[in-house]
Amino acid sequence: MVRDLDMPLKLIAAPTRREKDGLALSSRNAYLTADERKIAPTLNAAITEVAAKVAAGKPVAAAVEAAKARVLKAGFSKIDYITVADAETLADLTKRQTEPMRVLAAVWLGKTRLIDNVAV
Repeated sequence: MVRDLDMPLKLIAAPTRREKDGLALSSRNAYLTADERKIAPTLNAAITEVAAKVAAGKPVAAAVEAAKARVLKAGFSKIDYITVADAETLADLTKRQTEPMRVLAAVWLGKTRLIDNVAV
């Protein structure tokens, strides 16, 4: 967006800061109950597994569906999206590509919407 709109900004990407169990640091985490907090790291584990499968040449759709099933089984209540996207454009991908990719996710755990992403 910065480039497309010719904004006079310099965008500096940085790694996501995480708890020791993999949960992305976020002010939203304060809304999780103690039981939900135990379940929450499943999101990062699931999308990290998608990234590993896609990097190994496994079908994108199958990897994404497995992640969706995993988070629902763990106790997440709703999935807004779990997808593999082009890292530059964020366009959804249905198959592996050679360009950098990211696994993006937004899911609900109780009343809390958690978001996360990992590189492929």
